[in-house]
Amino acid sequence: MLLPEQTKEKPMTTAEIGTSEQVLRVVDGFGRPRPSERIEESVMQMRGVQVFYGDYQAVRDVDLTIARREITAFIGPSGCGKSTLLRSFNRMNDLIPGARVVGEVSYHGIDIYGHDVDPIEVRRRVGMVFQKPNPFPKSIYDNIAYGPRVLGYTKKELDDIVEQSLVRAALWDEVKDKLDTGGMALSGGQQQRLCIARCIAVNPDVILMDEPCASLDPIATSKIEDLMHELAREYTIVIVTHNMQQAARVSDRTAFFTAELDEQGVRYGRLVEAGPTRDIFMTPQDQRTADYISGRFG
Repeated sequence: MLLPEQTKEKPMTTAEIGTSEQVLRVVDGFGRPRPSERIEESVMQMRGVQVFYGDYQAVRDVDLTIARREITAFIGPSGCGKSTLLRSFNRMNDLIPGARVVGEVSYHGIDIYGHDVDPIEVRRRVGMVFQKPNPFPKSIYDNIAYGPRVLGYTKKELDDIVEQSLVRAALWDEVKDKLDTGGMALSGGQQQRLCIARCIAVNPDVILMDEPCASLDPIATSKIEDLMHELAREYTIVIVTHNMQQAARVSDRTAFFTAELDEQGVRYGRLVEAGPTRDIFMTPQDQRTADYISGRFG
């Protein structure tokens, strides 16, 4: 089956709110504009999703909608399944022996786990940027050109794609005179932007980011966050982050996950609630969210 063609183009207490206001002070000045309560156009949806590693059920019963050209942040304590769920959006879990996904993960209405869907095509439409920068042991140019070259683009087209991708990743001015230099010679922040450029070179619709700033210094982190705002004009972005201030700064919507124990004492991840970022931080509907945001656990 061919995937659809892309069209580019309970309230908190006063004390708890005070803590969250400190986290959210940046939102009014620098954060994303408040999105509407209702998602007008979705790109991806999860319905009754559960993720298993062998017999172990790591994530249970997730229903979630990802809005087009918005940034959605996944927050929650370690071990609650954020990264596991993120990888389910482009079938990266397929590469882990024993991993399987139950339920429906749809992209523009098509179940990406359908038997007739090519996972390679899914990963082209839904790209991934990992926690640790992972440039290929190739030149800057070849890092970007690798995917488009496989897709059959000409040398002239590759030159244009490399430049456009580096411009979009806010890296062109820093590397335009050294495209033959190895990508691994760049600084950590530059390497991460190179990986983002490599991701967008194949023209994805969705970009998944698994803690993309975890290994970066504050200056490099700021550049990546600014880049996310720019990319959200063209792409749908889903980010996993342990940094609540970062979630407040960059995201339109936030999904809070937690880890629980079942009746047998087995730990598993669960989605608690999701909504516009300001609502999740300021007026969460679940006490577990309020406790996490206010620093009572996690």
